[in-house]
Amino acid sequence: ALTVTSYANRTSPVIRGHWILENILGTPPPPPPPNIPTLEEVAVAADLPIRERLAAHREKAACATCHNVMDPVGFALENYDAVGQWREFEFGAAVDATGGVPDGSEFVGIEGLEDKILARPELFVRTLAEKLLTYGLGRGIEPSDAPAVRDIVRTAEGDGYRFSSLVEALVTSPPFTQRMSAPQN
Repeated sequence: ALTVTSYANRTSPVIRGHWILENILGTPPPPPPPNIPTLEEVAVAADLPIRERLAAHREKAACATCHNVMDPVGFALENYDAVGQWREFEFGAAVDATGGVPDGSEFVGIEGLEDKILARPELFVRTLAEKLLTYGLGRGIEPSDAPAVRDIVRTAEGDGYRFSSLVEALVTSPPFTQRMSAPQN
């Protein structure tokens, strides 16, 4: 995921933050507002460090709506370069991996992000349950699946969020056991 959420020559806290919010925490940022300016209109000096460039970008109200949520989470992974290799320095300066989550609390690095995720395991487990159910059903999650997802998470919670409990609850859930087979051609 680190390489996929980077550009060829540099990291992208924005893309990484969006990925974590959507795929790990299940809380994607809001969609961009309709009046979002083009990138050319909000260009920031390319010679600034990425943290300063993004801070300048967030000063624009239309950009801040999404970036205030995505950027802080993505900064937690800054110790990993564009190909996922650990680094402590970039361009001779120490990497600043201070990050944050949408509730406003801050942390440092991947360990801090892990602690935040572990403090609210139900968010991660719900997201994992939805992704596994999507795969198992061969379709996206629908509003009618929400009660089953809640039951799957509650069942897993009762067993310490064990993966085996999550999978067992999923394969015995009504959406999975009552799914319709695709017509055979």
